Formats: sequence, structure tokens, C-alpha cells
Amino acid sequence: MRAQGFSDEVFDGRPVIGICNTWSELTPCNAHLRRLAESVKRGVWQAGGFPLEFPAMSLGETMLRPTAMLFRNLLSMDVEESLRGNPIDGAILLTGCDKTTPGSIMGAASVDLPTLVVTGGPMLNGKFRGCDIGSGTAVWRFTQDRNAGRMSEEDYAAAESGMSRSNGHCMTMGTASTMACMAEALGLQLTGSAAIPAVDSRRYSIAQQAGQRIVQMVHEDLKPSDILTRDAFANAVRANAAIGGSTNAVIHLLAIAGRVGVELTLDDMDEWARGVPWLVDLQPSGKYLMEDFYYAGGLPAVMKEILPLLKADAITVTGKSIGENVARAERTDWSGQEGQPAHPVIRPVGNPLGSGAGTAVLKGNLAPDGAVVKQSAASERLLQHRGKALVFSSIEEYDKAVDDPDLDVDEDTVLVLQNSGPRGYPGMPEVGNMTIPRKLAEIGVDDMVRISDARMSGTAYGTVVLHVTPEAAVGGPLAFVRTGDWIELDVPGRRLHLDVSDEELAKRRADWQPPAAPTGRGWAKLYVDHVTQANQGCDLDFLIGKTGSAVARQSH
Repeated sequence: MRAQGFSDEVFDGRPVIGICNTWSELTPCNAHLRRLAESVKRGVWQAGGFPLEFPAMSLGETMLRPTAMLFRNLLSMDVEESLRGNPIDGAILLTGCDKTTPGSIMGAASVDLPTLVVTGGPMLNGKFRGCDIGSGTAVWRFTQDRNAGRMSEEDYAAAESGMSRSNGHCMTMGTASTMACMAEALGLQLTGSAAIPAVDSRRYSIAQQAGQRIVQMVHEDLKPSDILTRDAFANAVRANAAIGGSTNAVIHLLAIAGRVGVELTLDDMDEWARGVPWLVDLQPSGKYLMEDFYYAGGLPAVMKEILPLLKADAITVTGKSIGENVARAERTDWSGQEGQPAHPVIRPVGNPLGSGAGTAVLKGNLAPDGAVVKQSAASERLLQHRGKALVFSSIEEYDKAVDDPDLDVDEDTVLVLQNSGPRGYPGMPEVGNMTIPRKLAEIGVDDMVRISDARMSGTAYGTVVLHVTPEAAVGGPLAFVRTGDWIELDVPGRRLHLDVSDEELAKRRADWQPPAAPTGRGWAKLYVDHVTQANQGCDLDFLIGKTGSAVARQSH
């Protein structure tokens, strides 16, 4: 270590703080994290610690193929082994893009050293022709407009530039913003930090405070296992319902819970989310964006509104409880411009956007182990629906058919996509929100019931049933759906039913052949051989649980 120019006093036994950085120029959301690391280091030095930054695999949602989700567990292994194998007393996790936050938390939870999360923050609001536009959410809408001939290629490119105008992750309530809020709701991130825009000076200020706090946490021996209790997960699930958060949070919370040995099921999540008021008016479910959310009070204001529903005494990285952390939070109606009427970006609990609009868990003969739907992003008219299935065995097959003017489809059709689950793809890509067929988009159809074993981006919207479990590739009932079958969706009744007799399903099962393994080598083979289903968090079976930080053997 002396070769790097450190002076004698840093070797006096002070806490060594590992700064785990998922910075990469291939991950645009995280491209500013090297600068954020410098702020963390200032805080660590101030508190008498010794900061050492190291890289971890960076998962860029927009770039990485076939899907960043394929590599979330690999990132967790990178973080876990780096923290365990090196002489580190406490960790700061620098994250931002969708999978970097849960993957890093999973790895750190398995080691169980004092750990604090610092997310990179959302981009500034997107702007296009005088209107705010949201990353991801506007892409789906503009793509449908372009496909239908309502938007030119030039306008499409101009909107893209206005949408991505600063450092940071998606500024909609997509998965990146959701998981930043989940890190805070779980108690792993400093209060009020989830929503601060990436380019706001307060983002760097709170990173410095995090550097100071992690040194204190080492002295207190405050570990993830102390914070990530069943009560903490209940708080996170209820917060996710209140903010209209991403369905991806379900998979990630299940995986994190598995690492710390907390019992958590889809039924728990559905029960905890029922009746929680939907308070945050953010895209893709609402109107506003993360910058507005921050100015309106951010997650602390939301959690204060729903505090009677929370486990208020759950401990956090601050050393205080959730209830203590949010006691002084204020909800502020935000207009964006002086003199303009104020709008409630965060609704008061007595005037919500809706109730019980969080992620609903569906079960039935089509999804014996569960499926999910984001109620706040769905069309109310489709929450109870019966229609004929139009089945596609792969997303490539669907993409070839979607523009066909002779496609046998109408607005009541239920689009069904198979073989896009964790093993079938592999990696469970965000393709569940299948584009509306062109012939329907051209006449103004903007939503249809879509069912798959895939995921969808948290920035997406629509009546999209996801994470159907067991997936088609392992012989789940989804594999046996045929075009023309009737499917019933009843979200209030939490039911997803294939109107086919048990005898006919048994016959189809007997005739079914599993798809060939997608690969015979490398990480993808290890993943396919060991990944669990969506209702268990899509972790690798041999990673569930924690090993701790001890290393018994010597290197020399």
C-alpha cells in the first residue's frame, strides 16, 4: 500500500472503508460515480477512516446484452468476494442503474460487514417542446407514435436528446429510482438521499455525510443483518406501493431477503401492499418526475404520510429508527415555476391517487406459483378482462409479426409471450410490455392485456402481467397455452386463469418438449443450471444465505 503514497498514520488500525464503485462509461446512469466517490472519501477521512476505492462489475441497463438481469447475481458475487477477501472493515456501495443497486446489496448482505448505500441520483427532468418527458416512459410512447406515423424520425431523435440531458439514472419511477427508494426504505441509505438529482450539489454533500457515517457504523458494528429484518422488508413493500414503484422491486427484494435469511414470499408482498394509498404522481403511472419528487419532499415525506402503516421502530444506517428519521419530513406541493399554481406531486394520505394500486400478485392455473401486475400503470378497463390468446414462443417471433397488417388481433386479444423467463431466455429480459401491434396502434389502441414470464422496465406502463411462475421453459402452464385459448384476468380477485380443462392441459404437457439449453459454457450455463424462479428472486440456489466476512486461510 505504501507504493500508492499513503503516509504512516493510515496504518494505525483505523477502520478501512471499501468504496465499491460500479462506475463505467458503458453504464451511462453511473458515469458520474467516480466524482461521487471523491465526496465519500472526504467524509471517510474526516471521520478518521481509511478509504480505498475498488471497481465492481457495472451493469448498464441500456447497453448490456442480452439483459443486465442475467448478470445481477454475478455482480453480487464480485462484491461479496471483494469485500470478504480484502482487509475491509466497512463498505460504501456506489450504485445507480437498475441492477447495480440490488446486486451490490445482495453481495454485501452475504458478507455482513457494516454497509451503507449511496445511489447516484436521477437525471434532471427531460425536456421536449416545452413539456417534461420521462426517460423510458416517453420512449415507449414515442416509439408507438413513430410506428403509427404520428412522429418523424427527426423529432424522435430530438426528444431523445432532451430526455437525456444530465448525469444520473432514469428520472421516472423506473427500476433505478425505485431501488434507490427501496434502499432508503429498507434503512440502508441515508434519509432523504434517494431522490436528490445526480447533478445537485446536495448529492455530493450527502455522499460526504455517508463517508462519515460508515466509519461510525464500523465502531458501532451496525451490520446489514441488524437492519434487514422482516419489518424492514414490510416497510419497503409498503413504500413501493405508495410510490407506484417498479415490479422489478419484487424480484430484487425477494433475492435480498434470501441473502439475509429473512422469510419473504409473494403472498407477504401482496398482503402488505393491499390498501396502501398510492401517493406519488410520477411517470410512468402519473405526471411528474424525480426532480419534482425531490422538491416535494422525497421518500421521507411519503413515509411520514404512511407512518401508521409502517414498522416505525425498524433500525436504519443512521442508528435511528425509520420513525425518528422521517419525523421532521415535510410534504410540499410543487409548481415548478414561481407564480404558478402548486400541484401535489406527493398526495396527502387523505387524498390519494388510489388505494391498493401497488404490485398485485396473481395466482391461478396459469400461474400456480404467482405472477405480478403493476396496478397503477394498468388500464382500469382491463383489470378484469376475458380474451382469446395470441401466442408467441419468443420475442423475436413477436417482433416479426407486430407490423403485419394481416395479424389476427384486435383490442380484446390477450398477447402471450413464452420462453422469456430466467432460464428460457436466459436472464428474464424486459420484453413483457410488448409493443402494441401496428394495425391497432394506427387506430388509437394504446393498451392490451399482455402476459409473459418476462419482466418489463419500471419505466414502462400498461396492463402487463409479468413473472408468470413457473416459467414456460421449465414446463410451467404458460408453455401449454395455444392461440385461441380463452384467458381470464381478474386483478381485484388476484386471479389468472386459462380456460382449458385439466385433461387437455395434461395432454399438452405430455406432448411438450423442453427447449434446448441456450448455451453450453461460461456464466450463462452456470446461471441456467442454478437460477431460481421469479417467486424466489431469481438468485442462484447456491448463493442463498450468507457466509460472513471471515477468511480462515493465509495467502502467503
